[in-house]
Amino acid sequence: MKKSIQPQTSYAPIPSVLVTSGNMEKSNILTVAWTGIINSEPPLLYISVRQTRYSYNLIKENMEFVVNLPNEKLVWETDLCGTKSGKEVDKFKEAKLTKEVSKIVKTPSIKECPINIECKVKEIKSLGSHDMFIAEIVNINADEELIDNGKINLAKANLLGYFGNEYYIANKKVGDRGICLK
Repeated sequence: MKKSIQPQTSYAPIPSVLVTSGNMEKSNILTVAWTGIINSEPPLLYISVRQTRYSYNLIKENMEFVVNLPNEKLVWETDLCGTKSGKEVDKFKEAKLTKEVSKIVKTPSIKECPINIECKVKEIKSLGSHDMFIAEIVNINADEELIDNGKINLAKANLLGYFGNEYYIANKKVGDRGICLK
């Protein structure tokens, strides 16, 4: 039997990503769990950010950011970047993460993350507690060992997920798209 509960934002595992903003001289890292793909052509994703966050103005000023996908080796660093403020600490330094020059955007990527998604903001939607940055994916960089036949093998990446204040990894493949057609 199912039971009704009050509406809440933790309903399923979601990605836990490190969003970099700014440029090589002035930058920040923000942990975001409210993100996802929203369109195929052109490839678009979103991140939702509170207006009070230090990264918010860096993203709005530069109209670009990088979504860095952390793996299980970066749980501590991901948590640090979500619990400390960039107003008070240099998160790259505190988390011992390396700024890497991105290929297209001026925002740095995080070298230690196996996948970096470079994005240019197309639209900002005010939603209440958060603003949604809708951005076009302009480039993706991935560690060579994750690429199989020109595609990223996410099962090899051991990427972090987030659910109810807990971090998880989801790296077990359980099927392919179209399995129901066989």
